Amino acid sequence: MTTTSLLSRRSVLRALTGAAAAGGAASVSLPLSGSAAFAAEPETYTLTIRHLGRDGRVPDRYRTSVTGISGPGAGRSEQPHDASGTASVRLPGGRYLLESSLWTDRVADGTDWIVQPRLDLDRDTTVTVDARTTAPVDVTPPDGSAAFLNSGMFIEVRHGGATRMASIVKATPTLRTAHLGPEAEPGSVRQWYDSYWTTRTGGYALGRTFSGTRALTGLTHHYAAGELAALELRAVARPDAGGAGAGPAVVDLAPTVGPAAGPSVGASWSVPVPGTATLFVTPRRGLWDLVYTAPAAPGTRPNRYFVDGIAVRAGATTTHTFDGPVVGPALTGRAGVERDGDTLTADLPLLADGDGHVPTAPSFDTAWAGLYRDGALLHARSGGLDRATFTVPPGPASYRLAATVARRGASGATTRVGVSWTFRSATTTGPVPVPVSVVRFSPALGPAGTAPAGSPLRVLVTVQGAAADGRVRSLTVSMSADGGRSWTVLPVHEGAVTVPNPAAGGTVSLRAELTDSDGNTFDQTLLDAYRTG
Repeated sequence: MTTTSLLSRRSVLRALTGAAAAGGAASVSLPLSGSAAFAAEPETYTLTIRHLGRDGRVPDRYRTSVTGISGPGAGRSEQPHDASGTASVRLPGGRYLLESSLWTDRVADGTDWIVQPRLDLDRDTTVTVDARTTAPVDVTPPDGSAAFLNSGMFIEVRHGGATRMASIVKATPTLRTAHLGPEAEPGSVRQWYDSYWTTRTGGYALGRTFSGTRALTGLTHHYAAGELAALELRAVARPDAGGAGAGPAVVDLAPTVGPAAGPSVGASWSVPVPGTATLFVTPRRGLWDLVYTAPAAPGTRPNRYFVDGIAVRAGATTTHTFDGPVVGPALTGRAGVERDGDTLTADLPLLADGDGHVPTAPSFDTAWAGLYRDGALLHARSGGLDRATFTVPPGPASYRLAATVARRGASGATTRVGVSWTFRSATTTGPVPVPVSVVRFSPALGPAGTAPAGSPLRVLVTVQGAAADGRVRSLTVSMSADGGRSWTVLPVHEGAVTVPNPAAGGTVSLRAELTDSDGNTFDQTLLDAYRTG
């Protein structure tokens, strides 16, 4: 029946009744299509759900959800419950997702999770949720001494252009699962399972993904060491945070959330500072995200580093070192400078750690930044160059963007950063990147972030930004062993310089002067970039 009326049959009756009660004649206008038409109420049906525990009797505890996927009941969600174990609800016809958890008051009994991804309600229907149909989820790491932390199982069902999800998170390794009902359409059911374990030196993140027509009935996989990839996480003591006395660092790890990886639950581990933790993860789960929270001195904000989309490979080790030298500018992710019309926006982290991780709460004493136009100071601000915005006059001009950051409490871990970029820029009709570059120094240091005293040290030199990939016209690198009072030029050979380290307890300062192939320049000075031990 085709109609454009916004009046339901119930509203028409209300109008007629109200007019009659007032002693007048009722008049309701409806669109006609050959004859008067009424919007039909959706047909409803009774869904009865019987619940049985593992002993075939009414379960001690249960929770059941019914969620509409498509049809008149799409988006509707109900949780029918009755102490008798048999619960009923009346719902519009359509496709539904049913999921039910059954458990007892005894933790050791665990939980039975039963999922029916396809429940087509087109008549009065009775469904039996029976815990006796479940099978155990038995996923373990190769290290038998590893202790279980937590797990999460997620299911996604698609039908009629809509998607619905259900999940269960467990703090004990006592989960049993089962599929219920008919199979769904091929590929319309996706499922994820993640479990996390801890060991004396790290832990395990074991993830699996599935796609098909059914929910999982149990899951058994005992991982071998060769199936896993290693994430080695090194924590360096920050001089400005009290070092090891400030407590351990915390690492939160979870699969990358996205269309390919799907939903997830994560876990946390402690890492001694200084020290190393190794987490073994499953490559087949996709990419991994982690958050490293450094120990903080009392009364200060904790500093965090976010590392997203870590690619891993079975049998290989990926290493991330946090809070290590050399601290300095980095161009990672969205970092850079952009001009939109006559607005310059800079997002230039000046205190990224030695691996290029950008801190959320960098520690410093003072910071200043200035923008010069044709040699004249146009803007000055206190603070660094993260999310800094400058309004500039229209038309072309030569610019210099400069900044300094002082960190008096970070002896031997970059106590001062001084940077300066020059470039030409003109009014744009939209967002346009400004050509800026940085130079990164990467010495091989010990666990405490120190270099061998009195020995030559090879330091990798990496260019990021506009001058990367062979677009360097000139690059000069210098070092100082007296806090920047005198400098010695070091030849750059095959992407590295060799630094003659001073005696124990000394520091090495590093300076870079770069010009790219278009004539834009970058000058950088890092005082006390690292120390000798």
